[in-house]
Amino acid sequence: MNQDQINQAEWENPENWSGPRAFAVYFSKRDSRTVVPKRLTWMGWTVNLGTTAGVFWLIAVLVGIPLLVLWAVEFAGA
Repeated sequence: MNQDQINQAEWENPENWSGPRAFAVYFSKRDSRTVVPKRLTWMGWTVNLGTTAGVFWLIAVLVGIPLLVLWAVEFAGA
């Protein structure tokens, strides 16, 4: 079984998904991809939290957006 087949099998495994179908969170250490299609593929992409890069992306977004808002508020007030 090659890595592409492992990635597809892991993505199809319902045990790697948690939460409601539309807002599911994906976690698979065997899947080598950092970004994967959502279970409802028309809704876009999600991050694989089973990879180190996926966790860093999540942290960057959670920290980056508030910092960007604070910067914008400070800059607009000047």
